[in-house]
Amino acid sequence: MTLKLYAHPFSSYCQKALIALYENGIAFDWQMLSPDHPEIYAEFADLWPLKRFPVLVDGERVVTEASIIIEYLHLYHPGPVRMLPDAPKAALEVRHLDRFFDNYISAPLQAIVGNALRPAHQHDPYGVAQARCLLENAYAWLDRYMDGRTWAVDDTFSLADCGAAPSLFYADWTHPIDPALTRVHAYRRRLLERPSFARAVDEARTYRALFPLGAPDRD
Repeated sequence: MTLKLYAHPFSSYCQKALIALYENGIAFDWQMLSPDHPEIYAEFADLWPLKRFPVLVDGERVVTEASIIIEYLHLYHPGPVRMLPDAPKAALEVRHLDRFFDNYISAPLQAIVGNALRPAHQHDPYGVAQARCLLENAYAWLDRYMDGRTWAVDDTFSLADCGAAPSLFYADWTHPIDPALTRVHAYRRRLLERPSFARAVDEARTYRALFPLGAPDRD
């Protein structure tokens, strides 16, 4: 039975799951979440009333949250690119970096983007300032961490890199990474050159006008 993925190509968390699917050539039916397909959105909302995407459906199983979807694929639809190492300690480090990218890169960038989508009278400049400060600290930590590394953990592409790719992609659009942080920039470039993420980025190009802060003319 073919997997179904309820997703939108411009979503960072959807791209995170897509990278894992593309890395291992896993077949799936794309269920596009957009106003043009209200019937698909209704199915999605019925499957997951919290209405957060992506959602993966595998037969009777409904799998939510991008990180859990990737771990599910690792267990039930494995391929040559292993998203988690077999060694428990190394797997713990992968999960640690995955949480870093979700909590300290994706979360603050989404706070800034979300603020831009609000009516002017509901803007939160203090919250945006906090988010920008968190991004600055996260960038600095990551630049030190990436010293001598190619990928996030053990120089093997993993779940952590699936999370890093869209996080750093959109973060640099939202709060530009200091040019002095050369290791972060180099890592972001490597992620953009990875065929699985390059494909996800290309599939989302037509939606760039939706970015509320204005998408830069690059990447």
